[in-house]
Amino acid sequence: MRLSGRLRIYGKTMAFSIGGPPVGILEEEEREDLNMNNQYTIAVVDDDTNIRLLVEAFLQKENYRTVGLASAEEAWELWRSSPPDLWVLDIMLPGMDGYEFCRRIRSEAEVPIIMISAKDNEVDKILGLELGSDDYMVKPFSPRELVARIKRQLQRWYKLNGPEGQPPSSPVRVGLGRLQLLPEERRVFWDGEEVDLTSKEFAMLQVFAENPNRAFTRDELLTYVWGEDYFGSDRAVDHLIKRMRKKISRLPIEAVWGHGYRMRHDGGDQSL
Repeated sequence: MRLSGRLRIYGKTMAFSIGGPPVGILEEEEREDLNMNNQYTIAVVDDDTNIRLLVEAFLQKENYRTVGLASAEEAWELWRSSPPDLWVLDIMLPGMDGYEFCRRIRSEAEVPIIMISAKDNEVDKILGLELGSDDYMVKPFSPRELVARIKRQLQRWYKLNGPEGQPPSSPVRVGLGRLQLLPEERRVFWDGEEVDLTSKEFAMLQVFAENPNRAFTRDELLTYVWGEDYFGSDRAVDHLIKRMRKKISRLPIEAVWGHGYRMRHDGGDQSL
């Protein structure tokens, strides 16, 4: 079955066509993609009903499960009761805006977030990325492109977290003075006390701990932690390190002017 028509959004008329050949005649690889997509739930948070329904329709066509929400307050309730696998988040929402919602989610988890907004200023994009969004799209946008970006974010995220929900890592225990990392257990200790880190925070810390005193560029850190196909702002590195410093105030990660960051350690690597 094919559904097509036109929607008027933000004063512009957008044509859409949803549907395609029956699953039975799809290529085997496409069928596998559809079967895999069925395990993911995407939350679409936008107070514009037309946009929300259009995005959900395209996602459902790709066999994703969707939940549509008109406010950040409703989204927060969903987060507490049944967290989705990815958020499509509008910025300009009634009540709590998308920036604040993103900040709250990032204080607890690294679940992928794609921001959508009519704001196309560079400062708005940078703010969204600094607060922890993984991508940013300006309205009006192509729903097909959004679906492609969602697929890529999910692939990156679950590749990072491994087939059983745990990021792949070296089994070697790393000790650097007051810092202890247990990669197989995904645990971090500072002065003997355990510190709760998100997946990206742990991945970033592990890169530094396994390479003490080495200076990394922001692009290198983006590749190690976010993946080779990440195309957002390198300010995401600064924001992640800022969050890590809040959790470990004496963490010896220092800026290397004109280059990036390094973890300073006088005693060298102490893999155990």
